[in-house]
Amino acid sequence: MATTIVNAKVFDGAGGRDWTSVRFADGVITECSAVSLAREGDAVVDAGGGTVLPGLVDTHVHLVPGALAQSLTFGVTTVLDMFSKPEVVAAAKDQARSGNGVADVRSSGIGATAPGGHPSVMYAPFPTVTGPGEAEQFVEARIAESSDHLKVFSGVGGLWPALDSATITALVAAAHARGLVVVGHVSSVAGVEQVVSAGADVVAHVPADAALPQDLVERIAAAGIAVGPTLATVENTLGVPGGAAVAADPRLAEALGDGWVRRLTAGAPKLGGPPYARAEENVRRLAEAGVTVLAGTDAPNPGTVFGASLHRELELLVRCGLNPARALAAATSAAARVFGLTDRGRVAPGLRADLVLVSGDPLTDITATRAIDRIWRAGVPCDRRAFAASAAEAEQLDAFDAQVAKVVAAVRGRRSRG
Repeated sequence: MATTIVNAKVFDGAGGRDWTSVRFADGVITECSAVSLAREGDAVVDAGGGTVLPGLVDTHVHLVPGALAQSLTFGVTTVLDMFSKPEVVAAAKDQARSGNGVADVRSSGIGATAPGGHPSVMYAPFPTVTGPGEAEQFVEARIAESSDHLKVFSGVGGLWPALDSATITALVAAAHARGLVVVGHVSSVAGVEQVVSAGADVVAHVPADAALPQDLVERIAAAGIAVGPTLATVENTLGVPGGAAVAADPRLAEALGDGWVRRLTAGAPKLGGPPYARAEENVRRLAEAGVTVLAGTDAPNPGTVFGASLHRELELLVRCGLNPARALAAATSAAARVFGLTDRGRVAPGLRADLVLVSGDPLTDITATRAIDRIWRAGVPCDRRAFAASAAEAEQLDAFDAQVAKVVAAVRGRRSRG
């Protein structure tokens, strides 16, 4: 049976359209029109003037049990994992294939880092890279594990052992030769310089240790490199209680539950560091230069939660100077384009019926994305009440927090010795 939405505004992934009706069947959008498309026998949804959006894409998460279900609860129909062990990725992909009650997933699997480099402290032993000669073998091993893109870690300006530039360049070349998008993790302006020079396709995170030099910003723009600043995590790391802001919004809190609200309001460990405002200013400069900005959360880092924190990220991107349409594109069409997800990210005939209906108009108030009325993943409606944190998920989150605590202790120890 087909479903037809009527009396709607439509954001198609790039901007508002004059459409008021969207029809879909068998998981695919079939028609979009300025007049009602409803036919006899359709399931008709009256949007009441609300806005239809493409399903949201969180371009930066780390998988734990329950991540895909919780993401979908907040309109995130696709998540891009940026480091998980192969067995975790395989389980998540099996879950996504088994039905539509969870978000879809793509993953880098294990990221490329030096022995002892970040994030070694947080995980049991995993394969690392010691030099350029191991690049092709590392990439082939990730492809054999069904990785969809490659993550490389720049440690320049950081506290951990790091890959050198020649090795990162070799990894990028090997990944590109196999058709993989390369995401470069950075924690400093020097790290941005390193992964940009190596030819990475995406810069993950935005540094706050210094202002991005204008010539580097212009190189990023000219090369067509995208940046996923993950401000939702950066703000918590640098002492801004963004998690508490998420928990304080009743439109988000109603689907979180008390346990998640407590976790968000607890905040992130206080490590000190540069001012968060510098991170936002760096995003502002990138946006002004025309750099493609992507929306991602780095959940479940402290102060973040799957799904809900992506709405916070959209708010922060608008605060950095992106207009609402561009911020929405960062979580829809731009994300799909950069990562080659050609069947989603837009509202258009022939594409997947990954759709979110919200009350209000996020093109005038970006926080309207939080007022979720309906969600469809591949045309199947999502029951937002169905998600409940399982014992396994709570156990895994406790373990993740313990891993973060190890990193915090290690950072404090290295800083005290430095």
